Amino acid sequence: MNPRMSDRTTELPIFLDIATEAALAGGAVLQSYWGKLDEIEEKGRPGDLVTDADRASEVAILEVLRRHFGDRDILTEESGRLGDTDSPYLWAIDPLDGTTNYAHQYPCFAVSIGLLIDGVPEVGVIFDPFRPELFRAATGLGATRNRLPIRVSTTPTLDKSLLVTGFAYDRTTQPDNNYAEFAYLTHLTHGVRRAGAASLDLAYVACGRLDGYWERGLSPWDMAAGVAIVREAGGCVTAYDRTPLAIESGRILATNGRIHNELSHRLLQVKPKDWVRISELDQ
Repeated sequence: MNPRMSDRTTELPIFLDIATEAALAGGAVLQSYWGKLDEIEEKGRPGDLVTDADRASEVAILEVLRRHFGDRDILTEESGRLGDTDSPYLWAIDPLDGTTNYAHQYPCFAVSIGLLIDGVPEVGVIFDPFRPELFRAATGLGATRNRLPIRVSTTPTLDKSLLVTGFAYDRTTQPDNNYAEFAYLTHLTHGVRRAGAASLDLAYVACGRLDGYWERGLSPWDMAAGVAIVREAGGCVTAYDRTPLAIESGRILATNGRIHNELSHRLLQVKPKDWVRISELDQ
């Protein structure tokens, strides 16, 4: 056996357990702040919010990771890049995925913690503290929801599928804003949902509640954990054109595998349509 693979086999269960500890710690913070926010801020783009809960959850997560791993490379939504940037290990953390939902007390949000090794998502933990549901996976170890195995759906064709997507914060200023894709695929499927938390979108594909997911404008912390979970649940994750996923691209296509080629083909047929800034309608 390759020594590196042997190390990976030993390391991954440990990394998964520690990521779980960190996600549960962050989730406990979110539970404590629910409905009690003192301050909600915008980070520069309309709708891109940050709250006391985001910051406190991040502090709790980082405390767990640093206690076990010291100053390893970490990428978080709120603090950016931290630690040893030369490490092959990168923790990608969203302490509150779905901040806008959370701020409005709409119960669709999660903690997302992914570990990339040499740029590949290998460990993922997503914790929804509201339901509560804990999704976990690591390469070669399978995927679970609340410690029970999960698999992607067996939906065979796009016309029988239920999809999910989202819209980036730049949607009012970019013609490539996913609106055309949303409208087109709504007509070709059982429907397209928009929940507002990418990590849960991926977790729901992994456990078979949804058959496919696509989105643009994402960050690594939005995707890393979910990619590992979908793959271990038997799903397929690529770029829109079925080439290998480049996590820094911000674009992802994740499905049960059976509808992957057809969904990819349909996405590539869509061109951004003429669009209007909503603000112009009031002028």
